Amino acid sequence: MLAGLGVVAFSLTFPSTVWGLESFGPWSLVAVRSTLAALVAGVFLLVGRVPLPERRHWAGLAVVGGGVVVGFPLLTSLALQTSTTSHAAVVVGLLPLTTAAFAALRTGRRPSRTFWIAAVSGAVVVLGFTLGESGGSLSTGDPYLFGALLVCAAGYTEGGRLAGLMPGWQVIGWALILCLPLMLAASAVALSLEPVHLNARGVVGLLWVALGSTFFGLYVWYRGMAAIGIPKASQLQLAQPLLTLVWSVTLLGETLSPAAPVAAVAVLVCIAVTQRSKS
Repeated sequence: MLAGLGVVAFSLTFPSTVWGLESFGPWSLVAVRSTLAALVAGVFLLVGRVPLPERRHWAGLAVVGGGVVVGFPLLTSLALQTSTTSHAAVVVGLLPLTTAAFAALRTGRRPSRTFWIAAVSGAVVVLGFTLGESGGSLSTGDPYLFGALLVCAAGYTEGGRLAGLMPGWQVIGWALILCLPLMLAASAVALSLEPVHLNARGVVGLLWVALGSTFFGLYVWYRGMAAIGIPKASQLQLAQPLLTLVWSVTLLGETLSPAAPVAAVAVLVCIAVTQRSKS
C-alpha cells in the first residue's frame, strides 16, 4: 500500500508541475519545492530524534539528492515548458527500465538475454514515439526528459541500495536536508530573477510537487521499497505512465494522440518482461 501510494503521488507530478509553472519560473519552482520538502523532512527527523547517517552514507545520499531532489525536478520542469504531460509521461515511462539497467551496473549482476532484448525494444518504442510526435526530429524538451531519466535512475538505484542499510524513509529525508542549503540559496536567486504570478492552480501545483511528490511520495515509496523490496516496488511503478496520461486529460484537458497510450502500453510490456526475467 505504501509503495502504491508513492506511485499515485508520482503520477500527479507532471500535471502539478504544469500548474506550478503558471505562477513560477522553472528554476524557482524546483528550488522552492525542494526547500519546502526539506523543511518538512527536517521536522519529521527532529521529532523522531533520528541520528545523523554514518559518514560512509553521505556520498550515496548526495547521489539521491542530485538525482531525485534536484536533477529530475529541474530537467522535467524545463521540458514541460514545451512538452505536454502525456508526451513526457510516455518518455519517462522508461524510468523503471533505466533504473534496472543502472542497478545492474551498480551491483555487478548480469541480466539475462531476455532482459536486454526487452530493454532495447522499450528504447526503440520510446525513441520512435518521440520522433513521431515531433515530426521526425527530437523536440526541444526531449533532451531534458532523457537527461531526467538518467539522473533519476541513478538516484533511485543509490536510494534502493541505501534503503537496505537504513530505514527507507530516512534516505529521502537526509537527501533533502543535504540539498537544503543549496536550495535556499537557489530560491532566493531564482525568485529575484524570475517573475512570479500567483494564482490558485500555481500555488496548488507548487504545494503538491513539494509535499505530495517530493516529500510524501518519496517517503512512502522508500518505506514501501524497504518493506517489499525493489523488484516488487518496481512492478507497482509500471502503472505510473498510464495514470499520468489519465491525469493529463482530466486535470489539464489535454487531447491524447492515438500513439500515446499505445506507446505507453508497449513500454510497460517491455519493462514487465525485464522485471520477470531471471538474472
